[in-house]
Amino acid sequence: MSLYVPEIVRDFQITEGTFGAIYAGCTVISSIIMLTVGHTVDHKPVKIVTAFTILSLAASSILLGFSYHIAFLFIAIVGLRLTGQGLLSHISMTVISKYFDKNRGKALSISSLGYSIGEAIFPLVIAFIIAWFDWRVAAIASGIALLIYLIRLKFTNLADFDKQLSLEGRPSTLSLLKDYKKVVFEKKFGIMMPASFTLSFTVTAIFFYQYVFVVDKNWSVQLYATFFTVYAATRFVFSIFGGIWVDRFSAKVLFRYFLIPFTIGMLPFAFMSSILGALIFLILAGITVGMSGTVQTSLIAEMYGTAKMGAIRSVFTMFMVLSTALGPLLVGFLIDSNVSFTSIMLILAAGMALVTINCQRIKFAERSSY
Repeated sequence: MSLYVPEIVRDFQITEGTFGAIYAGCTVISSIIMLTVGHTVDHKPVKIVTAFTILSLAASSILLGFSYHIAFLFIAIVGLRLTGQGLLSHISMTVISKYFDKNRGKALSISSLGYSIGEAIFPLVIAFIIAWFDWRVAAIASGIALLIYLIRLKFTNLADFDKQLSLEGRPSTLSLLKDYKKVVFEKKFGIMMPASFTLSFTVTAIFFYQYVFVVDKNWSVQLYATFFTVYAATRFVFSIFGGIWVDRFSAKVLFRYFLIPFTIGMLPFAFMSSILGALIFLILAGITVGMSGTVQTSLIAEMYGTAKMGAIRSVFTMFMVLSTALGPLLVGFLIDSNVSFTSIMLILAAGMALVTINCQRIKFAERSSY
């Protein structure tokens, strides 16, 4: 989305702040909708849920390309946020968690590699299309590519995953509300959710404004961009190690420590005058972010079971998506208020440190029966 922002701002003649507000609003709406649809993976065939999600994502992408009014832009972004970052990763993590037990960590780490590979490839492709044509062509082309992928999905056998479906069928609204209330008011939710929320909040905020920070430090933007490939490689490697360690030590153990590298990494980023501070930060951030998806999803399975994994995980996903809207907004407000880069990083690091301390309470949390 960041690649489209300059073009959208120019075409719609709005400010970056206005687009940021639109983006945040769309993200909040998509996070709320997530609660009403996230449970479908518990009781609907995986192929049907996946196909509908991809179709919706394709339609949203194509609508983005054809948006000539701000209202259609708003609808398109809601669809992109809900079906892309929200549902596609939710379906993948939930289905894998349900199907695998003994080797759940390894399975989750392998499936998450798709995200890392896409993160490395697709921005280059989109940037190329925007440069040679324009952003509307890039958005429409993305939607068409997703529609073509549906052909492959049609001939892919996913029946084995459907063996884990709930026999109770679609839960009633009242039943869902009771489950959500039970999840939110349990002690372990107050341990697990802040970690997911704070990590997504901080990662999104820092990477959203990373080049603003780099310029503020008088570092080379080109060299920093080169360092970012180190982050991608570190994230890739530790997404694999994260799965291996979850299976060996359990997610409950790793959850107590996985935020520490990122928290420590923000200090050299804030205080070092050399650009090596950025490299240290990116390496340590890659360690935490690489392990995070596997650790947090496995922990949900360990602490809640997998019978209603889709519904329960959708609660955590809602807060995660919500945090990605709030992070850039609040940090942007601090920047506009002339708060120094060092102070912003210290505030974020302090928040992460407090959440890490809170994570230690998971040691005494007990598994619930759903």
